[in-house]
Amino acid sequence: MKDIGLVGVPFSGKSTLFTALTRTGGHGGQANHAIVSVPDPRVAVLTEMERSRKTVHAQVGFVDVPGGTASAQGIAKLREADALAIVVRCFGPDAQPASEVAEVRAELLLADQAVIEPALEKAEKRAKGKPTPEVEALAAANAALQAELPLSDAGLSEEHRRELKPIAPLTIKPSIVVANLEEGTDVPEGLPEGTVGVYASIEAETAEMDAEEARALLDEFGVHEPGLETVIRAGYRAIDLITFLTTGDDETRAWEVRSGAKAPEAASVIHTDLERGFIRAEVISYDELVAAGSMDAAKQAGKVRVEGKDYEVREGDILHVRFAV
Repeated sequence: MKDIGLVGVPFSGKSTLFTALTRTGGHGGQANHAIVSVPDPRVAVLTEMERSRKTVHAQVGFVDVPGGTASAQGIAKLREADALAIVVRCFGPDAQPASEVAEVRAELLLADQAVIEPALEKAEKRAKGKPTPEVEALAAANAALQAELPLSDAGLSEEHRRELKPIAPLTIKPSIVVANLEEGTDVPEGLPEGTVGVYASIEAETAEMDAEEARALLDEFGVHEPGLETVIRAGYRAIDLITFLTTGDDETRAWEVRSGAKAPEAASVIHTDLERGFIRAEVISYDELVAAGSMDAAKQAGKVRVEGKDYEVREGDILHVRFAV
């Protein structure tokens, strides 16, 4: 499961967005964390097709922190997140969303400088003038930050990134921009490519409604895709995640794995024993399985492939892992 931290300037509506996305009310003055199921209609289709006794969706967590980058608690919680969602206000005559994006990014950069500089000084003292991987990584990061360059754009090597992982820099995390819109408006020009729009205020009003009532109200306002789906899809793209599935009479389940993962790595997401004892994976795409009508029919039609350790898992693959421990 991945966590997405919400960050924004005061009155951007990030706490309202938290309520809209999680359908829970936050508590003021403290960090709020809520876990939600990732909407995926494929899970319900497979559950019915295979008559699974249990259905499990992938999950994602959202974090809303008091004070954001202005508080030590907020920064600490944001460092624990896997990605950041920069929330900007796009309602009211004085809205300046592009300026808000720049302001938040500047604050994130300053927050990283505040930990990288002293960490570099301490590392240099420990190294006593000798080059070490830790010193090299911190020096590269410090140079980028001094040049006002976020670490995600600094061209850091994988080794540098590993060395920096304990510090969890904010500007190295994947990020998306969420435009907090008012009714009847679209994402304004001037925001970064990939910005997604959410009608947070409208959706927050549906937080205590059941699903059908909420859907009916949102349809009246012309909101045809819930903000949760919009933000999760953008978050998955930023983190570079894909979804694969498993299905059978016992359980249908959605799993997340990094894009480009080989079959044994995907197997480890299910259980570490499956990676350790991986033999092969029986694979079929979701569309192929639905077209066949059932797993048995798909096997009889020769649609289920046998793949080895070098197979790169694709979005929507359905896996059955064969293993021996």
